Amino acid sequence: MRRIWRIGCLPLVGLAGAAILLSLAYMLWPRTMPQPETIAASPKAAAPTHLRPVQSFSAIADPAARSVALFREAGRVIQHPRCQNCHPRGDRPTQTDAMRPHMPVVLRGPDDAGEPTLRCSTCHHDRNVEASGVPGNPQWRLAPVEMAWQGRSLGDICRQLLDTGRSHMNRAELLHHMAEDELVGWAWHPGGKRAPAPGTQAEFGAIIKAWLDTGARCPA
Repeated sequence: MRRIWRIGCLPLVGLAGAAILLSLAYMLWPRTMPQPETIAASPKAAAPTHLRPVQSFSAIADPAARSVALFREAGRVIQHPRCQNCHPRGDRPTQTDAMRPHMPVVLRGPDDAGEPTLRCSTCHHDRNVEASGVPGNPQWRLAPVEMAWQGRSLGDICRQLLDTGRSHMNRAELLHHMAEDELVGWAWHPGGKRAPAPGTQAEFGAIIKAWLDTGARCPA
């Protein structure tokens, strides 16, 4: 009986051993791994860095519709972080393309250029400092709080610009500010690794002028 039991167990032992060997072979067998480009997400298409020339809008026959289209193109600059960071909703500017709160903590102060204890000019001098990465301009300051852009729709910003009670600029002054102001111009020469605003200040100014000339209509 003992001999018969041993013989009867042999197939079971053999099956168990084979199962173990198959499991080890499966775990050790080399697999084809996906290539890195398969694992990585497809890169997002880069936004165009140019502005459409004014003449490209001439095909829009209706002046009001053309005016709105022109301002939408200007909005690519107006809503860019280089401009939005200096038009915060509150008293604290933001920074970087992520528009995170400014560090160190600074506040606009009574003249939009910082509190008396920590002026903007303490760190931001008359030009970009490449060694430290700190941007600069002789006029470095925040836009007036009445001209807060962050969190507003493009249509609201448009109406805000045309409201002289908030912008403190008539249309001629508004055009000069957009097309020629040196601090506005910094947005196209931000230095460091900062992405500049699309196009050039001259192109942006031409779009603003065409927008004003076609009735200065605003998006809804």
